[in-house]
Amino acid sequence: MDKPRFVEDIYPRHTLCGLTIRSPLARGRLQSLECPKLPGSYTLITASDIPGKNRLENSDMPILAGDRLSYIGEPVALLLGPDRTMLEEYAAQCTVIAEAETPVFAAHAVVDDAVLARREIRAGDPEAAFARAASIMRGDYRTGIQEHWYAEPVGAVAWLETDNAGGGEGGKHSGKTLVVHTATQWPFHVKRSVAQVLKMESALVRVQSAFTGLHMDGKIWYPSLIACHAALGAWITKKPVRFILTREEDFRYSPKRNGSEISVSSALDAQGEIIGSEIQVTVNLGAYGINSAEILDQTCLGSLGVYRFDNLKLSGAAVRTNIPPQGPFCGFGLAQGFFALERHLSHVADTRKHNPAEWRKNRFPGNGSLPLGPAFKESAPGEQLLDTAAAMSDYYRKWASYELLRQERRQRLARNSPRNNWADKGETLRGIGIALGYQANGMLYPGADKGNYAIELTLGKDASLEIATSTAGYNDYGRIWAAMAQEILSIDAGAVRIINNAASPDSGPACASRNISVLTRLVEQACLAIRKQRFRDPLPIRVRKTVRPRTSPLWEERFPPLEGAILDAAGFSRPGWASAVVEVEVDPVEYIPRIRGVWMGVDGGKILSEERARRSLKISTVQALGWAFREQIAYSDGVLSWAQFANYDIPSPGEIPSVHIDFIWNDTNEPKGIGDLPFCCVPAAYVHAVSQAMDHHFQSIPLTREDIWEAGKLKKTEEP
Repeated sequence: MDKPRFVEDIYPRHTLCGLTIRSPLARGRLQSLECPKLPGSYTLITASDIPGKNRLENSDMPILAGDRLSYIGEPVALLLGPDRTMLEEYAAQCTVIAEAETPVFAAHAVVDDAVLARREIRAGDPEAAFARAASIMRGDYRTGIQEHWYAEPVGAVAWLETDNAGGGEGGKHSGKTLVVHTATQWPFHVKRSVAQVLKMESALVRVQSAFTGLHMDGKIWYPSLIACHAALGAWITKKPVRFILTREEDFRYSPKRNGSEISVSSALDAQGEIIGSEIQVTVNLGAYGINSAEILDQTCLGSLGVYRFDNLKLSGAAVRTNIPPQGPFCGFGLAQGFFALERHLSHVADTRKHNPAEWRKNRFPGNGSLPLGPAFKESAPGEQLLDTAAAMSDYYRKWASYELLRQERRQRLARNSPRNNWADKGETLRGIGIALGYQANGMLYPGADKGNYAIELTLGKDASLEIATSTAGYNDYGRIWAAMAQEILSIDAGAVRIINNAASPDSGPACASRNISVLTRLVEQACLAIRKQRFRDPLPIRVRKTVRPRTSPLWEERFPPLEGAILDAAGFSRPGWASAVVEVEVDPVEYIPRIRGVWMGVDGGKILSEERARRSLKISTVQALGWAFREQIAYSDGVLSWAQFANYDIPSPGEIPSVHIDFIWNDTNEPKGIGDLPFCCVPAAYVHAVSQAMDHHFQSIPLTREDIWEAGKLKKTEEP
């Protein structure tokens, strides 16, 4: 099929522009909306004009605010008209009248009724372990938010189209189909949300996926909200409507990677072995808390890590606050959990003067099955990955050298005045860090649709093959699927077409590496089924393959579904794995770290396209490093300021370090997800490297220049 277009390039005739009237309060009770008298060609739409449910599918998020305001920037009304400039003038004259209430912005300040989900995990007797501990180490680890920074701002275009087949029910637009174009990872979520908002049959909503670009799993549900705005406008005005956020609107109000606060305490015996741990996880999901169970459980799983623990207590909470709704980024929270635990264990090893790589290898479970986490169906290659990344980077030699230099600086400080330079003038400080992590293939919770996702293949009389799927971003996967069909069915790869239309089945959200792991497996199964029927049944042959949630008794025992939700642990049974080494150098005058290199050992299962796999990992590595030190934004009183928008900074091409990747080749026939792996290990390895260089235990990301500066001042003034 044709390549999808950007939403900005879709402009039907007689299109109306749309603007959003937003809440000026972070929390309050909406009383009224004052609006100037509008000409006949302009329309104001409020929640009272919605014919169906004022809710996004499977959530509590309103399409337009009813009587409650929950964050600054929440949509209150829609203003439609032919002239964008006039719309802006009318919008400036609108006033939202509301009674203000005291907002809550910080996760630790919420009360019980703002807790969206909880998770309690317990093993052994942690209280007894802490009672007999020779020492206790504690770390408070925080991760900041991260902006997706899409190729174009989120938007949607909708219009009514005559359907010759007719249909419809009383009170509905009989004989009309509603067409919606938006850049979404899950077209069927858009379809169902629009249908329930407009109280119409789902079959009468046709969603076309526009170009998503590098979305980093940020376009799963938010495009559905903007699509509902455009669809509501088209339904009421009976004209095409375009709702495209400005770049500033997108930056300030669209979901970000949620922040986390994770405290880890470890009880150590006299030999420095961890005999017990207590972990407290808090994730701030902002208003409404969409995917709260998913993000909380993923963060908790990352916080459990991949090492042996005999006595452990974990308490997790996903909380609602009055900042804009937060959402998933690559890893769905798994990366936040891995950062906390990997940093904590590196600090334990450093404090005991153990090599962090060897410390990890000695505590990795021999059979690969984690005592408190997922029950893997194959042995996890943790030790092999650590050895691979260490060999590529010359980790052991560099770590020993940098450790000697760190000890020399400590001795120099002890011999001299406390005010003497901690580092010699002109000395470059260097450090190297290592971390390990895994990535699942899919999500834990399939959602209200029960996770029954499908793909359909049709072999035609002309030896062409059609693959019907609703998934977006199919270009690279289409080439992989075509090569697979060519191998199995002996047909020309050029005769394979990807079909994405109203008749395509719901293939589920294109996130968490589902396309390469889940859908590719379904395509392979369908091709094998066609091959069996090919010379027995007449053409065309149509085969539909479906994937449904699967759980194991062991998983259900360890992680019962939160709040009665359906749990699907299948994606965690064969995860992708990676170990990362990052080397840095820090100028003790400017305190700006420079990354000397990144090395990764990766177990991605069956690599279907090595070129695409390497490209995906390198792109994600740059994004992960941006989260670790560069992309510094934070909500202040519930908003992101204009200055943060104007100064938002992502790594430039000239700053991208060399990234070296080595795949562990094995006999598995299943591809695994790898695109999120850098987020689960690179940030922790980076902060570990800077911590060794500065001889200071950093606990938060993004790690700012000011943080490093303060650590340097502390080193120069601390007592010997």
